[in-house]
Amino acid sequence: MFTINCNGKILELDQPVVMGIINCTPDSFYQGHLPLPVVELVAMAEKMVAEGAAIIDIGGQSTRPGSKMISPEEEMDRVLPVIEAIHQKDPAMIISVDTFYSSVARAASRAGASMVNDISAGSIDSNMLPTVSALNMPYIAMHMKGSPDTMQIRPVYGNVVEEVLDFFIGMQEECRKEGINDLIIDPGFGFGKTIEHNFTLLRNLSAFRILGKPVLAGLSRKSTVYKTLGVSASEALNGTTVMNTLALLNGASILRVHDVKEAKEAVTLINAYKEALPDGSAS
Repeated sequence: MFTINCNGKILELDQPVVMGIINCTPDSFYQGHLPLPVVELVAMAEKMVAEGAAIIDIGGQSTRPGSKMISPEEEMDRVLPVIEAIHQKDPAMIISVDTFYSSVARAASRAGASMVNDISAGSIDSNMLPTVSALNMPYIAMHMKGSPDTMQIRPVYGNVVEEVLDFFIGMQEECRKEGINDLIIDPGFGFGKTIEHNFTLLRNLSAFRILGKPVLAGLSRKSTVYKTLGVSASEALNGTTVMNTLALLNGASILRVHDVKEAKEAVTLINAYKEALPDGSAS
């Protein structure tokens, strides 16, 4: 069982939990969540929590393949009013800020965020790890090959599972040296990986248990789902649920999703399924 301290809010991961995505961007790859007024985003967060989300992840920068970075200042303009409003409405809510800028992480912490979700694992901003340590916040480190504007240009691996695992072994040591206590591992589905790479990682997700850290699976409505099915991102909810189910069976502790209700139902059913097995596990 993992226990994560989110600035005094204790998140227990004895059972998998759901992280709901709120995009404050005009160019998200999934257009189901277009930029909305702050009051509507607060209502969306409340609805996600009512449906079973344990964490709300708020991002102001699109990281879809081919996207261009915006400045920290523009990102703060997008996310801080939303974080502040959600935190004021429900101070007990666990809010994660999706950013690779240390300045945004610091400002978001002051606004009410209690977790940092960094797709670059500190590679874009060298001050990120020291900042997270100073803030004493849980840190989600994701594996990404390249950067959002280049990552899907013919990514190549000798062995994708071994390379991503080696990356996190090194990342774990870096975080330990910086004094980051609560590290969460995100293999980075769709970030510098082909569809085949993504399925290989998903099939071998249990290999990351060797790290002794919670594993986050972010598969929601991504191209691996909708391209495999020959549908659009808006039609990929059923496929996402299948992928989330596979991730849960292979040891995911957190599902990062656009659709909380369906993900929470998958968690509930997989928990019941595992309890019915003779040894209480799906291994």
